[in-house]
This record gives sequence, structure tokens and C-alpha cells, in this order.
Amino acid sequence: MVGCNPIDDINKEIDGNIERIIVVDSDNYTLTADDYDYLDLGYGSFSSLDDAKTMLPGFLSHTYPTWGQGSSVLVGFNLYIGSAEGVSDYSGADAYALTNADYAATGSDAFGFYPNVNATSKIPDVLATQITGPTEGQIVLATYNQYTETPVVGLANLFDYNFAGSFEGWTIKEEFGGDAVWTSLSGYVQGNSYFGGQVANIEWLVSPTMDLSGDSNLKFQITHALKYATDASLLKILVSTNYSGDITTATWDEITLATAPGVDTLDPSEDYDFSAYDGQMVTVALKYESTDTDAGRWRVSNLAIKTLGVTGASDAKGEYFVYSGGAWKAANGVYYLSSADYDSMGTASGQPGRYNNFSSSMPADNYIPTFLDLTSPYSFGQEDAEIIVIYKYYSSSCSCTQTRGNLYTVVNGAWTAHQSTIATTLQFGFNEGKWVPDNTIRYSLTVDDYVTIGAAFADIYPQPASSAGNYKNFDRRSGNAAEWTDAMLVEAFNVLLDGLDPSVPKAKNI
Repeated sequence: MVGCNPIDDINKEIDGNIERIIVVDSDNYTLTADDYDYLDLGYGSFSSLDDAKTMLPGFLSHTYPTWGQGSSVLVGFNLYIGSAEGVSDYSGADAYALTNADYAATGSDAFGFYPNVNATSKIPDVLATQITGPTEGQIVLATYNQYTETPVVGLANLFDYNFAGSFEGWTIKEEFGGDAVWTSLSGYVQGNSYFGGQVANIEWLVSPTMDLSGDSNLKFQITHALKYATDASLLKILVSTNYSGDITTATWDEITLATAPGVDTLDPSEDYDFSAYDGQMVTVALKYESTDTDAGRWRVSNLAIKTLGVTGASDAKGEYFVYSGGAWKAANGVYYLSSADYDSMGTASGQPGRYNNFSSSMPADNYIPTFLDLTSPYSFGQEDAEIIVIYKYYSSSCSCTQTRGNLYTVVNGAWTAHQSTIATTLQFGFNEGKWVPDNTIRYSLTVDDYVTIGAAFADIYPQPASSAGNYKNFDRRSGNAAEWTDAMLVEAFNVLLDGLDPSVPKAKNI
């Protein structure tokens, strides 16, 4: 093994040559879920061919950085053609979350309906009281808890924030630094000030104001994980009773927990004594602070304010109601997936029950047809039976959880999802420094094509024609008796194209 001393000069020369390396090639490429996220297309499709023609050139430059003039790529992608009729009426409907007072008014002195209570019959009276000025045909999604077992006296949640794919109405407040420290991810919110290195920042995540009037013996619990922090005291849980939008003018008390957070797992804290705030209006804040040498990673999946009450296993459900003829009535032909429904599809990592939503890596249409086959009352499978299913979807393009849905129909005895997209292709060519839509058809000559050309030109170019027919190629040696010149090849290709498709324009150059 030998080496050269002036290695810096050699590296510079190589770097300079790299810029002159141009690849001319062709490829077929079909966009993946990650590609749609890269293009900020959370729905996994283009809304029009014009959008595809506008957005794909930049993607191709990123994917094929060394390809140059004469290269081409046939790109496969999904094109949106429209949702099934009626789906958007439900996925875009207003939502009303039943409160503890609503349950109490219907006779359930708990934080949800009792197992034997028919929620569908109780909710119209709640909506009539809580929704002012409804309009004919208005649709509302009523979300509620229903106990799956007889509840018992214990701690129950007054306020419960589940940060899976959502900030849950909390707001970000910058105190120092310009980096986006708090982000919403699929299973939690995360405070992190590592941007290629540790960076000094102070950024708060502040809750909505919580009304604890009439509540006593309160408890506080947070489920979180902390890693890479040298000084954990930089990260604080704070409470204020006089916050009015300005973090610097409010008075903040710090909560000091006895239970340490998890490291790689999200662990719950103890039920911290929160009784100092009984009966008050409070705001909770998660204050993230970092330095240029200490930037921890703080993940928070849940935060709850609890009180003594009745509690037990429950299912988070939802039903749609339509205002018609002066009254709220349950909507027909639509189903909203509950937390138990997601759990039935699997609760492990990478399964819908993990965070009670679908995503680009867990498409709803991969799960819901099977769910409908197995779940009463939709297991009958009558041909042409239809139902709209509404569900939660985590979109990485907006780092948020959205409400989506689709129409499912029984076709040949199986539940089948309405296809709102079609698979199509566009070809792009690299021309004059950029990727452009290209309708060039690339054709490779077959053995029979050479025989056809040889026979067609036997009397015009005897030796070149004989060579092409015998050897199944074109002799391009300059001055050779069997040489095919550029002009001769244009003649040959015109004859060949006329035979393949007379409508193809004549070849003019090669």
C-alpha cells in the first residue's frame, strides 16, 4: 500500500472533477409515503396533474442530483379524484365534547355515561341545551366517555390532555432564542433544543385556562420522559392563577415531583397534591430551557388534573347528530371509531391502538374493511351495503391529528373502500438544466427490426443493409463499406416508425 503526501491538493482536484460528472440515464420511480410527506402532501396524493407537474421537478432534482441532459424518469403517483359524497359533511362537522355537568344532567353522576345508559337517547337533550341557534341540517359530532364496567369511587380526570399528534389547545410562548423547541409528534409533544448541536433557548408551552370552581382535593399527574439533560432543573412544570397571556407578568409556582420521569419510556408521575388550587382558575406551563452545552429532550404524552369521584374503565366514543325539524336526531349510515375500536386493531408500536389514529404508515383502508367484517352490526356483509367511517389521522406534514373518513361498500361479499385517488404516471426529462414534463417515447430496436431495415434498404444501401440484417446492429465505423451514417439512420428509423405506427411524426435528427 502506498500513499501520496499532497492529499489536500488531490482532494481538491477530485472535488473539482465531481462537478463535471454528468449521468445520463432513465428510471421508473413510484412515490412512497415518505415522498408525499417530503412534498408536504399529507393526504398522499396530488390534487391535480398541474400540481404534479409543478412539484415533481424539484423532487427529481433532489432524488437524482447527478443526472443531466437527456435523462428521463417515469414517475408513478396518486392523483386525487374526489371523496365519496357526504364524507366531508361528517369529517368537517363541528364537535361538542360532553362535560361532567352534561353527564350529571342526564343522571350519570360520574365522568361518563354508565354502562347501561343509552348515550344516543340522552345526547339530543344535551345538544338542545348547549348549542344555541342550530340551523336545519346542521351536523354535530358529540364526543363522550362511556364506562365499560360499573365505576367505583376513586380519582377521576377533570382535565385530561392527550398530546398524541396534537398540542391540545396549548400555545407556545418564546422567551429567548428563535428555534422551534416545542413540536407535536405522533405520540407526544417534545421539547428539544438540539439542532445539529446544543443551542440556548427558552420556550414555554402554556395550557388553556382551567376552571376548577367547585372542585376540591385536586391531584396533578404528568406522563413524560427526559433524556440528555445534564441539569434537569432547567425544565420546569409551572402553575399560575393570574396568567392573562403574558408569561413575564404572571406569578408562577413550580411543581416539584417525587417520581422521576422515564428516560426512553413515558412514565407517569405520582398523583401530586394539587389542593392548593382547589376552586381556582389555573394555567399550567411547561417551561423548556437549554444552554449551548445542555439541551435535554423532554417528551410529554399526557397531563391531567384529577379529583375524587367515580372512575372505571371507559371507552372514548363519538356519535353524529343532525338538527332536523326542530330537534337533534342521530345520523344514520355513519360510524365514528372509538378508542376501543382502535385498540381492537392492535396496540403495539406501529398499530392504530398505540395512539388511537391512523397515519401514512398505517393507512385506514388497510384496517377498516377487516374491522367492519368482524364488528357487529356491520358483519352481515349484505351486497352493496354502505357505511361512512370517520377516524383520526396523524399527518406528519402538519404535525397534527386530523379528522378524516371514507365510504365503505360491500362488493362481492367484502367491504371495500371508496377509491378517492387513481394511480397514474408522468414522464419527466432533464433539459437545459432542469426537469420538465416529457412525452418522449423510448424505443429499443428488436432483432426483427434490424431484419426489417435490412430488407427495406437492400437495393438502396446493399452492404450496410446486409450487415444490419446479418449482425442485428448498425456498423458505425467511419469510412467502412457497411457504415450507417446519421442521415442513413434517420431514413431507416422513419421506415421502421411508419411500420410500427404511421401516425408517429417523422424522425428529423438523432
